[in-house]
Amino acid sequence: MPQTGIPYHFFRGGTSRGPYFRREDLPEDRETLARVLVAVLGSGQKLNIDGIGGGAAVTTKVAMLSVSQTEGCDIDYFFAQVGVEDGLVDFKPTCGNILSGVGPAAIEMGLIAPQGDVTRVRIHSVNTGAKVEAVVSTPDGAVRYEGTAAIDGVPGTSAPVFLNFMDVVGSATGALLPTGNLRDVIDGIDVTCMDVAMPVVIARARDFGLTGTETAAELDENRAFYARMEPIRRAAGVLMGMGDVAQSVTPKFALLSEPRNGGTVTARYFMPKNCHPTMAVTGAQCLASAVLTPGTVAEGLFTPPQGQPALVLIEHPSGVMDVTVDYSTGAAGFQLHSAGLLRTARLLARGEVMVPASVWAGK
Repeated sequence: MPQTGIPYHFFRGGTSRGPYFRREDLPEDRETLARVLVAVLGSGQKLNIDGIGGGAAVTTKVAMLSVSQTEGCDIDYFFAQVGVEDGLVDFKPTCGNILSGVGPAAIEMGLIAPQGDVTRVRIHSVNTGAKVEAVVSTPDGAVRYEGTAAIDGVPGTSAPVFLNFMDVVGSATGALLPTGNLRDVIDGIDVTCMDVAMPVVIARARDFGLTGTETAAELDENRAFYARMEPIRRAAGVLMGMGDVAQSVTPKFALLSEPRNGGTVTARYFMPKNCHPTMAVTGAQCLASAVLTPGTVAEGLFTPPQGQPALVLIEHPSGVMDVTVDYSTGAAGFQLHSAGLLRTARLLARGEVMVPASVWAGK
């Protein structure tokens, strides 16, 4: 029986990578779609040897694009997180690093035409409802990938992709503070449950007996920490109104500690079964918001950033991520207007990826 070929573009987006598809080229129903994505990535084996995944959560991500049906937007971005070994697909979260490649991919796929030397792509996140503007370099009517922009966690330099995030407060739960509190105590640990671009349960590293400077590999080897953290994350999910999150990658979990290298704060971000080797774009917005909100678990770990908009420098295992936050405070508390980040992306391959016809015979 022949295999089914599916057109795709393979991108590095920020510090993640994965296949980007036209939504119309994939199954409509979620159950069949999940089976196809598992086959594409090779989920179910730690090396993803029978697919194009890379054996890590940051390399088993999928973007599905279509012309947007949302007013004021150009592209609908539907994201899927495929488990490395468990064969599970989570359609709840979004990914800001993969989002870095959405603008370039949409242009490469012919979903939007270049607009001159710079193309502004207005993106609607199907998973969360967030709206993001991506600013892509397109001299001579084509996406430019080479440039001088550098991001920690990616070797070399590339052309910049500027991301401006709007309407990201309460993207998953409908509230900045889904539990209604600046702090909650779960199993003896102070946490802040916040939802900005991504729902995150935030704690202090020292409360787990950690310094916060551990490498991602050191944390992943510390299974006692995960055994303590995961029940707290699941309990927080219930308090945040997200129900049973045992089989979901959200809410994410993060640890904060004092800055060591001139940044605002040090962070370790969990996906949640592994420590992110760098920092998630969506998670960074949530952590920056926690830094700027008085009374969260971040208070007392740093010198508050000055100026408006505020520049929050988040130290992560591979360097620093800059988040520019336009916000206000007042009687209504912390109000986020927009958050901006610089990312890069590169087209790595394009063509057809094959799945067994027994998984999906195609359209």
